[in-house]
Amino acid sequence: MLRFHHIVRVSLFASKASTFPLTSLSLSTSIPKRTTFALRSQMTSFSSSSSSSSSKLLFRQLFEKESSTYTYLLADASHPDKPALLIDPVDRTVDRDLSLIQELGLKLVYAMNTHVHADHVTGTGLIKSKVPGVKSIISKASGATADLFVEPGDKVHFGDLFLEVRATPGHTLGCVTYVTGDASDQPQPRMAFTGDALLIRGCGRTDFQGGSSEQLYKSIFTLPKDTFIYPAHDYKGFSVSTVGEEMQYNPRLTKDEETFKNIMANLNLSYPKMIDVAVPANLVCGVQSK
Repeated sequence: MLRFHHIVRVSLFASKASTFPLTSLSLSTSIPKRTTFALRSQMTSFSSSSSSSSSKLLFRQLFEKESSTYTYLLADASHPDKPALLIDPVDRTVDRDLSLIQELGLKLVYAMNTHVHADHVTGTGLIKSKVPGVKSIISKASGATADLFVEPGDKVHFGDLFLEVRATPGHTLGCVTYVTGDASDQPQPRMAFTGDALLIRGCGRTDFQGGSSEQLYKSIFTLPKDTFIYPAHDYKGFSVSTVGEEMQYNPRLTKDEETFKNIMANLNLSYPKMIDVAVPANLVCGVQSK
């Protein structure tokens, strides 16, 4: 059963002058409170480190080669029900993902998207048809269909773990990043699932779906430098980065704003080959018309 309670609104990104801020995430009680999605009774766990808090988290990074998409499986392994969630599933690999979930003895409760993808069809609709009770999640700002809509500051609970929702617009209007919780009983170091907003040594394009180079540039991390970065795509074989690495080595976001906007305006990228199929389908939770 979903339970709602109040949380403090937080921001993953903040504006900058010409370099990444070196401060860590801070909370302000003057910011309006939002609701939080709590699913306490049906989730699972993974183990990812030797610390007691991180050992609750079961984590898998999965890859879909046609669109170079990463799908992330997280679960609370220490919870009796082993509740799990998928971030950015792809329709072509749904059977693989569900088979892994079954093998690991997990109970899938959420299928989540970071934004409306233009390069592949999300697997959320197909998952819902195969696994009764799974709820799809996407940001309210995306304009897409889902069972649950999240806004900045919301928390998505799975077992005793949770993800915080951060607005990261710029690639699309509705992009969000999901970040593991900022609490002593949550996995450390923290993990940020950035979608297409921040890639490893790059960022998402800004020339369609309400994209804005200015907004993307101002979406700068205020999380600790050891926070792991897990993007929705990688085209060069990288699988993970950190906030500190991107602060130092990202060839786009370490430039001043005008240089960054000029870079983005002159990428000369081809029209996404799947966009005419993917976007309409993803606006309705990946359900394609027959």
